[in-house]
Amino acid sequence: MISERHPLRQLFQEVVTGCYASDGIQDPELTRYVGNLLTEFSAAENLYRIRDAAGKPVKEIPEMLAAADPVFGAAASFDEEREVRRHIGDYALFATGMYPESMQLWRHSGESSFPEMVRTGKESYYIVSKFDLFEYREEAPLFARLSGEFERCMHGLARVREELDRIGKLAQ
Repeated sequence: MISERHPLRQLFQEVVTGCYASDGIQDPELTRYVGNLLTEFSAAENLYRIRDAAGKPVKEIPEMLAAADPVFGAAASFDEEREVRRHIGDYALFATGMYPESMQLWRHSGESSFPEMVRTGKESYYIVSKFDLFEYREEAPLFARLSGEFERCMHGLARVREELDRIGKLAQ
């Protein structure tokens, strides 16, 4: 995990907060979550942290969905289902918001289309929001908002990418 005081985390928090605010998203908990998501996904091992039985990273949504299934799939428990579903939502939000052009590559490889990726991300966050008892009670409403605001968060991430590109060009 990247430290709370790492400059990259601070940069992502500031850029996400500013871009989301300009899109009318005034939700500090949600923007903090998305900023943290960008920080953690800056390390490839976090982006592809779901592993198959052989220990290889799972990079395709259908395989991730199978890993999340506690009845017919690989999830050993409902807690594991929640964690994998959370990752699927995060992965879908990141891919559709920051790298929508990657959908073309996935489509050619038989992977999900852009609308399917959005639907899967929203659905995964919705499922996570239904884990609303015990230790998950406090954060369940955040995942309900992520599901309900998925498209707005996705568009906000497109603005984040533009802003990061702009900052990068200024630094050159």
